[in-house]
Amino acid sequence: MSSQSTVRLAPPLLWAAILPAIVWLLSACSTVTPAAAPGAAASDSSLRGTGDLGVVIERADGRVKIVETSGRSVLATVEGLGDLSHASVVFSRDARHAFVFGRDGGLTKVDLLQARIVGRVLQAGNSIGGSISHDGRLIVAQNYAPGGVKAFDADTLELLAEVPAITEGGLRSKVVGLADLPGRRFIYSLFEAGEIWITDFSDPKNPQTQRFAGGNQPYDALVTPNGRHYIAGLFGEDGLAMLDLWNPEQGSRKILAGYGRGEEPLPVFKMPHLRGWSVAGGKAYLPAIGRHEVLVVDTESWQEVARVPVRSQPVFVMARPDGREIWVNFAFPDNGWVQVIDTVSGKVTHTLQPGRGILHMEFLSKGHEVWLSARDDNKVVIYDTATKQQIGGFDSASPSGIFFTTRAARTGF
Repeated sequence: MSSQSTVRLAPPLLWAAILPAIVWLLSACSTVTPAAAPGAAASDSSLRGTGDLGVVIERADGRVKIVETSGRSVLATVEGLGDLSHASVVFSRDARHAFVFGRDGGLTKVDLLQARIVGRVLQAGNSIGGSISHDGRLIVAQNYAPGGVKAFDADTLELLAEVPAITEGGLRSKVVGLADLPGRRFIYSLFEAGEIWITDFSDPKNPQTQRFAGGNQPYDALVTPNGRHYIAGLFGEDGLAMLDLWNPEQGSRKILAGYGRGEEPLPVFKMPHLRGWSVAGGKAYLPAIGRHEVLVVDTESWQEVARVPVRSQPVFVMARPDGREIWVNFAFPDNGWVQVIDTVSGKVTHTLQPGRGILHMEFLSKGHEVWLSARDDNKVVIYDTATKQQIGGFDSASPSGIFFTTRAARTGF
C-alpha cells in the first residue's frame, strides 16, 4: 500500500462557484488606504508626509497657518499661540512637530498632521527664539527677560535646566543669536555683557558653560553652513565677532572691524537678521548696519572683498540654495521691494515689488520657488526664482515668518 496521499481536485462546477469569492477576498486584503490629496486636511485615517509642510506666522492674531508646498495651499489654521509679534520656529527631527517661540515667552508645540497644539508653556516674560538639539531631545529657549536660556524636554516640555545670563561681575544680559551645535551644545551671545557662551546640556541637570569675549553689543548671530564658525553681528561697533568652533581655545576674533569708518551711519529702522545672512561660493554676504550695502567677505581670509550697493537698508540677505543668487529685502520705508544679486557678476540683476511690507522670505529646499510674506497686503506671495514671476499665493492675516520643515535637517535653524 502506498504511503502517499491522493489529492482530489474539486469538480469544475464547484470551482466556478467559489473562484469569484476567492478573488474578492484577495483584493480586499490588498487594499491600501490612499494618501491625502494635496490640500486635503490631515486626519487619523489619511496618510501624509511632512517633508513639504511648513508654517506661516500670523503675527497680529497669535496663530499659524499650516501649509504644504507641493500644491501651494493652506491645510489648516491653529490658534492660541499668544504674542507672535517676534516669533520663530524649529522642527522636530521627524518634521512632525513645530516648536513656536513667541515674544511673550510662550513655547508652543504644534502637531502639523493633526493641526493642533499638543503642548504649551509660558517660560519667560520676553523671548525672541530658540533651538533644538541635534538628537531632537532638547528644546532650548533664549530670553530677553529675565535673560538666560532654558532647556526643555522636547516630548513633554518639562523644564530640565536654566542658565541665567549673568556675568561674573553680576551684569544680567539679554540673550541673542542662539544656535545648536553637535553633542547637545548650544551657542549664544549676551547683548549687554558682550560675551559669547557655549553651554553643554549633555547632563541637563548639570549644564556646563564656556565663556568668550564677544564685542560691543552683539545683537544676532549665525553658525556657518559647515558648522565651523559662529559669527555675531555687533550693534555697538562696526565689525563682527567670530569664534572658530573647531578651535574654540583660540577665543573669538574681530572681523570687518571699522567697515563704516569715516562715514555717517544712517538711522536704523529695523535690525538686520543674521539668520538671513548667506554663505555661497566661498563668500559670505552680510547686511551692513545703517547702510545701503551688502558686504561681501571671503570665507577663507574673512576679509572684505566687495560691496554691493542696494536700494535701502538690508534686513534679510538670503542665498538661493544653489548659491547662484542672493535675495535681499529691506527695512521701512522701502520694505515693499526685493532685489536679486547675481553671485557671479556681483551685481543687482532684478528689482521686484512683491507687495507691501515684505518681512520674510523662505526658499524651497531646491530653490525653485521663494515664498514671501507681504504683511501689509495680508498675503503670502510665491515667486518662481528662474522667471522672477509670481506663480501663486494666498490670503494670510499680517503674515511674518515663513518656516518649512526642511529646516529640521539644518544646523543653526
